[in-house]
Parts: sequence; C-alpha cells; structure tokens
Amino acid sequence: MAVTFAEQIGAKIRIHRLAKNWTQEQLAEKSNMTASYVGQLERGEKDVRISTLEKIAHALGMSVHELFSDQKEAFIQEKTWVWESILLLLKHNEQKQHQAYRILRELLEPSDPEK
Repeated sequence: MAVTFAEQIGAKIRIHRLAKNWTQEQLAEKSNMTASYVGQLERGEKDVRISTLEKIAHALGMSVHELFSDQKEAFIQEKTWVWESILLLLKHNEQKQHQAYRILRELLEPSDPEK
C-alpha cells in the first residue's frame, strides 16, 4: 500500500511533536489550531496548507525546511518497509502502538521460559 504525501507530512509533524514530548493539544494551542485538526493532519486525513505548515514549524521552534530535513529520518526512509511500518503505527493511538510494540518485541525477542 502506497503512503500518501499527506501521511508523510503528518508523520513528520508527529515525530517532531513527540520529540518535544508534547500532546496534540499542546501543539494545537501553540500553533493556534484545534487538537482534532492536528490529529487529522498527523494521520494524513487532511491536506495541509503551506501557511499551516509555517504555523506548526514555528510552534515547534524550527523552519518549514527543518521540519522536512532530518538526516536520521532520511536513513529510515531508505528502508521503505521500516518507514511504512512507522507510518502505520502513527495512524493509531498510543495504546495500539504499545500493543504492536509488545507483539513485535515478543516475536523478535521471546523471553526465555527457564528464567
């Protein structure tokens, strides 16, 4: 399944928001938007306008260019399946994200039953 441009932008917004340990409500307040709108942007449900990106970037303390230029992220995006996995996780709430993480961790690093 191809990832849309809106989903890619939304993932970048969410990654930078979470790096600041902000809630959607906090970012919304700082960028003069509603939390539900920020959530829709992060999930790629709404197309974002340039002026909205400028508000979000300013609230995050960066330029629009900085919002999109991250070398660590570029490395991850080269591995398409990793990037698409991250985008898939970001579409869901934190509870589902943790559940998916626990399943993945158990699958890849099963606990030793003899411990």
